[in-house]
Amino acid sequence: MGKPTGFLEYGRKDGPVAPPRRRVTDFAEFHAPLPADEQRRQAARCMDCGVPFCQYGGLLAGMASGCPLHNLVPEINDLVYRGSWRQAYMRLAKTHCLPEFTSRVCPALCEAACTCGLHGAPVATRENERAVIEYAFSHGLVRPEIPPVRTGQRVAVVGSGPAGLAAAVWLNRRGHSVTVFERDDRPGGLLRYGIPNMKLDKSIIDRRIALMEASGIEFRLNADVGRSVPAAHLLAAYDRVLLAGGARRPRDLAVPGRDAAGVRFAVDFLTQVTKALLDSDFAKRPEALCKGRQVLVIGGGDTGNDCVATALRLGAAEVTQLEMMPRPPAARVPENPWPQWPRVEKTDYGQQEAAALQGADPRRYQTTVQAFKKDRAGRLRAAVLVRLRPRRDEAAGRTVMEPVAGSEEEVPCQLALIAAGFLGSEAYLPAAFGAALDSRGNVAADADGCAGRDGRVFVAGDMRRGQSLVVWAIAEGEAAARAVDRSLMGYSNLNAGPL
Repeated sequence: MGKPTGFLEYGRKDGPVAPPRRRVTDFAEFHAPLPADEQRRQAARCMDCGVPFCQYGGLLAGMASGCPLHNLVPEINDLVYRGSWRQAYMRLAKTHCLPEFTSRVCPALCEAACTCGLHGAPVATRENERAVIEYAFSHGLVRPEIPPVRTGQRVAVVGSGPAGLAAAVWLNRRGHSVTVFERDDRPGGLLRYGIPNMKLDKSIIDRRIALMEASGIEFRLNADVGRSVPAAHLLAAYDRVLLAGGARRPRDLAVPGRDAAGVRFAVDFLTQVTKALLDSDFAKRPEALCKGRQVLVIGGGDTGNDCVATALRLGAAEVTQLEMMPRPPAARVPENPWPQWPRVEKTDYGQQEAAALQGADPRRYQTTVQAFKKDRAGRLRAAVLVRLRPRRDEAAGRTVMEPVAGSEEEVPCQLALIAAGFLGSEAYLPAAFGAALDSRGNVAADADGCAGRDGRVFVAGDMRRGQSLVVWAIAEGEAAARAVDRSLMGYSNLNAGPL
């Protein structure tokens, strides 16, 4: 696929990125597209590799290898190379209903498994995907999908994150009448309030929601199912219910001083910032949250990185990010061969910005908080950090991180953001439908995602698999739509693209 010798003739080239010192002045997206001709050259690098691991989407050594949506990556790249943008969109849309999101926030599992990346730089598949979907939007190819026939079946989708949106799109295509219930004031779930605007502009979400509404999908906002909206109402009014409420129960820190004013969960902080920006149409930044403060971010993942970038944009004096685990290697080790997901150090946009502004990488590895210190008014003034070292627990069969005695250090901070991951679904929603939780805090379900109630209640996304990537949530939503469709109709033909 692509130009047979393209990978030999062209090097990888990514779209231009605004320099850190400039982009931290606002909350706008800072990745610009390549010119169309250059994007075609990037697609030409796709090799005729024989076995396209990029579209495999299975697990190798416990990690995903390739796209969980099984996007037809070589075919799409070939069409981009040939300048057949419309056909490239139609091919992409056969497997993917929300590519404008993954092309911005996905870590590109496809690229990590690219054969071209075995001995060089992988094909820029994510940017090719973004070019395809933005071409499709700008040329009127992405249109409302109004099914020619309605089945008479009604489905309630609880949660408007990526899993819920994907399921709603596919179920509506089939002709079912879909209502999406969202407890927040705006639709989008994690996409709206869990991901900062500079990473995913919220107008991109609004654009998709408008299309879905024009397709006949109804959104009910400020509707907290299981609390303000009884589960009994949905069971009485709808033929099937799909729970896609995410894994929103954050992992806490049980340390002295945790109750200090200024110690917050990262997701609450990111939500407050985005809501303030949207409520003021980006005219007012909630700078009082961070301006002039020393900020401590606890957690080295994507959410932690987003907190670093957000705090810098709100005028933080200094940002430090803690990571419990050791620093990953700079390159693959023999125990982590291609096409496994590369367990190597990644310096993301927020860390790049902190390094540019502060003169050094903000991360401190093998470090955690031992205690928080309060002033007389109960406000956070400092944190006691402690170094960690790995120890193999043979009984448990895993490595644990234990404190190093005498390594304690007190550092000043006035805001601490806990970004230590999530522990699964909030219990009240599945409990309202009589669905059980498994040992990991996820909703227990069968292989089709059915969670009980005589086969009428299904579950998808992070509520079923635990905290994961947007691309996995979309894949879960599509699979759940097929399962719900089969349960309603006795079979499913949801295996093709848009109407």
